[in-house]
Amino acid sequence: MNGTIVNGIAIIIGGFIGLFLQKSVFKTISDKIMMAIGLIIVVLGLKGVINYGNQDSIDILILIVSVAFGTFLGELWDLDGHINRFGMVIERKYAKGSNGKFAQGLVSASLLFAVGAMAIIGSMESGLNQNETTLYAKSLLDFISSIIFASTFGIGVIFSAIPVVLYQGTLTILSVFIQPILMEIPSLLSDLSAVGSICIMALGFNMIGSTKFKVANLLPALLIPVVIRGLYYFIDGLL
Repeated sequence: MNGTIVNGIAIIIGGFIGLFLQKSVFKTISDKIMMAIGLIIVVLGLKGVINYGNQDSIDILILIVSVAFGTFLGELWDLDGHINRFGMVIERKYAKGSNGKFAQGLVSASLLFAVGAMAIIGSMESGLNQNETTLYAKSLLDFISSIIFASTFGIGVIFSAIPVVLYQGTLTILSVFIQPILMEIPSLLSDLSAVGSICIMALGFNMIGSTKFKVANLLPALLIPVVIRGLYYFIDGLL
């Protein structure tokens, strides 16, 4: 859990630095820097997808079904709308007058910091073998990103540390209990990383301004590989 705690602290410190830089000349170029960060995020997401599994027909099919059906569920449940409304409620309570930037910063930063491959793999490694290396590296990246985000969106980025810590902490604890499953189905972790990489790509395109993906509606896609691989493993065991 040390890696997750360090990650949360890095986001908070970076967020406060970003708030300070809001009042400087840095503010005038923050939008351009945000677009550049968006490009980097797209490339990182693309790299994660390219490195996915064995690139055989089964892996690709699972990825397509997961993203398609997961997006259907997300749209059906309107996760993006619910999350944004929750952000607006917090904004009205803690950041009046931020003109929607609090909610936008909270949601965008939380998604960026939580759904990527490094968050999933790093949290699992932390629980399975107490290896915090990936989460420490992620903390440095999130520290830099939180500075950029907070300089644009404000204090909402700092609050994103809460869902990030809860999410990664839950994954770390959960990995201890599902270790036997992961040992039997090692490809599951690769599936989750690939789906997370697609979510990251969508967020990167949004930051560039070329699209308006409702990234939160993609999140149910992270559950679909678990169901598919689990059913496949169960049926295979019966045959």
